[in-house]
Amino acid sequence: MITTEQTIRTFLEFFRERGHELTPGESLVPPPGDPVLFTTSGMHPLTPYLAGRPHPLGRRLTNLQRCLRTTDLDEVGDDTHLTVFEMLGSWSLGDYEGPQSLRWGHELLCDGFGIDRERLHVTVFGGDEHVGPDHESWDTWDELGVPVEPTVHENWWSNGPTGLCGPDSEIFVWTGLDSPRGTPTIDDRWVEVWNHVMMRYVRHSDGSLEPLTRPGVDTGLGLERLVRILQDKQSVFEIDLFQPWSTTLPRLWGSLDESSTRLLSDHMRSSIVVLGDGIVPSTSGRGHVLRRLIRRTLTTLWRDDPTRTLSDLPIEPIEHTLEHFRQERHPHDVRTTLLDEERRFGRLLQRGRQMLSRNRFRRSLSEDDYRYLYDTHGLPRDLVMYLNAEDFSK
Repeated sequence: MITTEQTIRTFLEFFRERGHELTPGESLVPPPGDPVLFTTSGMHPLTPYLAGRPHPLGRRLTNLQRCLRTTDLDEVGDDTHLTVFEMLGSWSLGDYEGPQSLRWGHELLCDGFGIDRERLHVTVFGGDEHVGPDHESWDTWDELGVPVEPTVHENWWSNGPTGLCGPDSEIFVWTGLDSPRGTPTIDDRWVEVWNHVMMRYVRHSDGSLEPLTRPGVDTGLGLERLVRILQDKQSVFEIDLFQPWSTTLPRLWGSLDESSTRLLSDHMRSSIVVLGDGIVPSTSGRGHVLRRLIRRTLTTLWRDDPTRTLSDLPIEPIEHTLEHFRQERHPHDVRTTLLDEERRFGRLLQRGRQMLSRNRFRRSLSEDDYRYLYDTHGLPRDLVMYLNAEDFSK
């Protein structure tokens, strides 16, 4: 069975053999001046070069980038979504065009990783009132014998309301136990693993599209999703990368259900990576996201047994996570921060219980109540709702 590390090496070596230079993976923290809280994709650090600036390593690049997306927090726990994940990427900065990228993608998945061609399906941009269908991608997939489903909004990539944009083609792999059926938009057993963006335009504030003088190609492949498929697992939480968590958590807190185990694995792992990149818990910005991850961990942990504590967690999963993400922060420092935050949250819960026991709050709370509890006593809405649910369960 191919491991996560072997998957990474196979991908990077494939593109290096085809003239791509390896760029170092960046921190989750974007450079100063970037308005985004976290790096959300492999192309994020390369945005200036996709827009036309020469890259010091040339016009063909590849790398592995760690990413964090808060937009998927409520989906964490299903078979595919993670808060912190890794993306394998390849880029053409005005060198080769989309069809070449798609052919290489097909070659790597089928010949390099051994995925059955019959398990592939793709989507392409079918055109709208501004831009016609992406015939180049469509014709390429037809030549390769891969079924195509055209869409509109799902296959138009943009970097926000203005900036770089263009049609994309997404590659899906069938994960059902029976023969492939349906299409990616109607059957969620088709799992997207690799997106190839044809970076062709800049959208201006008036909505107009200006063709790039040097069109490029940006691809991003979800590492954990691919490994799930290659290892024939039901979810990303069953791959080898999560083994330190899947073996440790049931031993520590055996009565956890599967949904709670998945959320704890994801949130603890993600918190460690965020701490590993030098972020500390706080009331705003990146630190607030970290604090939210830790507190969601704790509320899940304490839901069935308030005696559980992060101090039960051995150092090995922390060491494994920091080592995999190539982070230099000492595991014991990370563990100390997690325990400090647990104590802080415990004190806040105690204060919250005392506050909510007052007659004023022994009823349905209004927006003014929530605002008062937060502004005056530092009790956020989700915490108040958690305490109310806790009280109701008694």
